[in-house]
Amino acid sequence: MDLERGSKTPPPSAPAVAAATTTTSTCCGNKRPQLRDRLVALQPVVLRAAAALATAAAAAVMALNAQSYTAVVAIIGTRPLTQTFTAKFRDTPAFVYFVIANAIAAAYNLVVLLVRRLILRRRMAGLVVHMLDMVTMALLATGTATAAAMAELGKNGNVHARWNPICDRFGSFCSRGGVALASSFTGVALMLALNLLSAASNAQCSPGQ
Repeated sequence: MDLERGSKTPPPSAPAVAAATTTTSTCCGNKRPQLRDRLVALQPVVLRAAAALATAAAAAVMALNAQSYTAVVAIIGTRPLTQTFTAKFRDTPAFVYFVIANAIAAAYNLVVLLVRRLILRRRMAGLVVHMLDMVTMALLATGTATAAAMAELGKNGNVHARWNPICDRFGSFCSRGGVALASSFTGVALMLALNLLSAASNAQCSPGQ
């Protein structure tokens, strides 16, 4: 109608254009920090869930690890006398400690994931979780290192002590133990990453910052 009457619509003023541009940039700028904050907040959750899964898998594989081996120990006349040997994780205290440490780490991380909302509301609870993370990582690292030392001894033996290797006779037992050790070392690395994130978060939230 304005064109038919010969009138023209006045162009928008410069302040209005500037205000619209500012509003658009502000909205877009707010979405990016929110998305980044959400991704940062998800990092501890993903790491803790992965650590719980890795340690639970390590504990389960080692706890179910067993193999039997039958060998001829003597020959009476023409009849061979055989004996069955069984390798279990219970026979080695280091492997028992390994299973206990990984089970504790898995259960602890699962509990923290379940009560995560309560922890986020209280700063003191976050500090307690950070301390427990360090204790859990130390327990898991010592258990994994102890089991790794015994696994190396079982694979290569010890010439000086005249301890023969057993992995040539219990190959499946050693293979499954290696899988459990790899999973546990992964859990240790994930717990270390969690501790570093917690330390950085607590440093940013300290009153002196």
